[in-house]
Order: sequence, then C-alpha cells, then structure tokens
Amino acid sequence: MAQSYFRERSQPYLPGQAAPFKVSRSKIELFTQCQRCFWLDVRLKITRPSSPPFNINKTIDELYKKEFDIHRAAGTPHPIMTSNKLTGVVPYAHKDLDTWRYNFTGVVALHTPTNLHVFGAVDDVWVNDVGELIVVDYKATSKAKEVSLDSDWQVSYKRQMETYQWLLRQNGFAVSNTGYFVYTNARIDVDGFGDRLEFKTKLIPYTGSDDWVEPTLEAMKACMESDTMPPVGESIMGGICEYCDYARKRTELTLQALQAKTGPKK
Repeated sequence: MAQSYFRERSQPYLPGQAAPFKVSRSKIELFTQCQRCFWLDVRLKITRPSSPPFNINKTIDELYKKEFDIHRAAGTPHPIMTSNKLTGVVPYAHKDLDTWRYNFTGVVALHTPTNLHVFGAVDDVWVNDVGELIVVDYKATSKAKEVSLDSDWQVSYKRQMETYQWLLRQNGFAVSNTGYFVYTNARIDVDGFGDRLEFKTKLIPYTGSDDWVEPTLEAMKACMESDTMPPVGESIMGGICEYCDYARKRTELTLQALQAKTGPKK
C-alpha cells in the first residue's frame, strides 16, 4: 500500500488528467514564492535542492507532541495555556489526529473546482470552550533576540497556519481565526553547554484569514495546465528567486566555458 502511494505521488501532472492531483501545503507555499519553480516541480519533477534536515527541531516537535498528548489524554490544559490565560482551551482529542500529524497524509481536502487533493500535516490542534478548533504550530530557533513573527520571511509561517485552518474547515470543523505558535528559543546567554540546551518558549497568537487559499489553488491549476514555463519569479523577500537566478547563471557560465573550449563557430 505504502509503495503504491509513493509511486502515485511521484508522477508529474498531466494536463487535463481526470485523477485528482496531490499538492501539499509546501507546494502551495512554493507557488507563492516562485511559479517557475512550482511548474518545474509539478510538470517535470525537477525539484529545488533540499536543505539539510533540522534534526534538533524535529526532536523538539516530537517531544512537544508527547508533552501535549499527556494533557490531551487527561483532558487538562497544558501549563503554557494557563500561564497565557487561555481559559477553556485544551489539546483536542480526535481519532484522526495521528493521521493529521503525519507528513504523508495530513489533513486532506479535495478542492472540487481544481480537482486538487490538498493536504498538510499539522503540529497540533487545540479546542476552545465553544468547540472551535485552534491550529497550533511548533517552531524552534536559537538567537539572541526574543522570538516574534515580525520578519518579512515569516509570512510563510502565517500562510502555513492559514492553509491548515482552511483544510480543517473543508472537513466541516468550526475553526478559530486565531491560531498559536509555540515558539521556543535556545538560549545563548548561559555560561556553557554542559551537554544540555536551555530553551525559553513563547506562545505567539496569530489571527489569520484563509481567503487567499482558493484563489491561489485556481491560479496553481492554471499554471499546471499551461505548457509554457513561467518566467523567472520574484522571491518573497523581493528580487529574483535565488534558485532561478542560480540556474540561469550556471547555464550562462556553462555555455561560456563550452564556447571558450570549442572556439567560435565558423
């Protein structure tokens, strides 16, 4: 079953195909960053170079899940909820929670107008006293300043949360517009390592809107259907997409090197 699933996911998109096409939350983010990179990915399976795995971040995620799961089973609020005065909020217990949190399944919705099978794996879901689900995302870093969501590049974090909110709403759940980032920062103001890191965790609320998701899916589908590769895209930080810029410069230098080796054509 698993092998069949991965083979299916590895197929490029065929214009006009009848079968739903799987797009992850990260593919939506890729499209918002650069339509050219997105088109190369879904049509030709030429993906951006991957970054090294953040194993410490992954470990922190897993430990947070275990920690919140203890309170989920007991039906009690986690201390971070009480210390931030989130009255009536507890970790949400649901039979599909493990599926929602697994990277290759996640929360799933079929967007009928585009026939896109959209999915994304949430870190956690809480629930308030009026039955609204609250999307929660774990983040980890290490820097001298206090963590925040003020940097321009962190718009990707916000879109991530809004996509999860949209997915849960598509599954019929009432979802709060306000989600939370459990954002932990490894301290560098201590005297030494001593085989342990000390963290300071901050709960950051974020009130989002998923109004952009469906228009973006429509635009993604139009891009996927086109046989014309989009132009070099702008990055979320402004300027040319760094991946496209690298590919273009490498091609130019390669051609120059070949021409210098073979000489001008007669």
